[in-house]
Amino acid sequence: MKNIILITGATSGFGKAIAYKFAAAGWNCIITGRRADRLHEIAADLEKNHSVKVLSLVFDVQDRKTVTTTLHALPEEWRSIDVLVNNAGLALGRDSFENASLDDWDTMIDTNVKGLMYVTKAVLPFMTERKKGHIINIGSTAGKEVYKDGNAYCASKHAVDAITKAMRIDLLPHRIKATAIHPGAAETEFSVVRFKGDHSKADAVYDGYKALQAEDIADIAFYVANLPEHVCINDLVVTCLSQANSMYLQK
Repeated sequence: MKNIILITGATSGFGKAIAYKFAAAGWNCIITGRRADRLHEIAADLEKNHSVKVLSLVFDVQDRKTVTTTLHALPEEWRSIDVLVNNAGLALGRDSFENASLDDWDTMIDTNVKGLMYVTKAVLPFMTERKKGHIINIGSTAGKEVYKDGNAYCASKHAVDAITKAMRIDLLPHRIKATAIHPGAAETEFSVVRFKGDHSKADAVYDGYKALQAEDIADIAFYVANLPEHVCINDLVVTCLSQANSMYLQK
């Protein structure tokens, strides 16, 4: 079988763009997401236009039992996963600490941190057995500094940064690469989700400058995944030209 990539949160944004980028290069794809109709539609389109095999798995990365049982039950032909992209993640709300929602905090921690760990833990046996693999975690510039009203989201992305560093150390004997890609402002569904469907607030985030696009991150993921076997990029912070970091943006 051709090279295999597994991408979580592949129904939109970075995950969808990464699936199309790798499929266009002939990689077979395992794509996961919560929205079954959209996931299956993307799978069919990838197969039709890029002549690759696609396995679509509908689950929420927050659900530890389903994640584990689904991935442990992968058909034999799909187990030789070369690259895992932990992309599923979200921000909810932009409120000061005392006003923030506990439910929002739980969802962000359960998705951005625990979900990433559940998926990785389930996939790792396939990589350690082969002494080969690459884990790419999608972090954020919010994992590098903390900004006002970012509280739990920033904490969750700091955790992604730390977990990736831990993977790099712990998985060294197994010859498994670990890379964190930390995007800044990117024009995807991110802000629509953060502001809970308020498109006017979401659109205002990107007014006055050219933000990163999902395809930009897909290009970067493809680059780091296709370097020579002895080369591993550990950490990348990526912003558009108008952004210096999470707090400084020129409009």
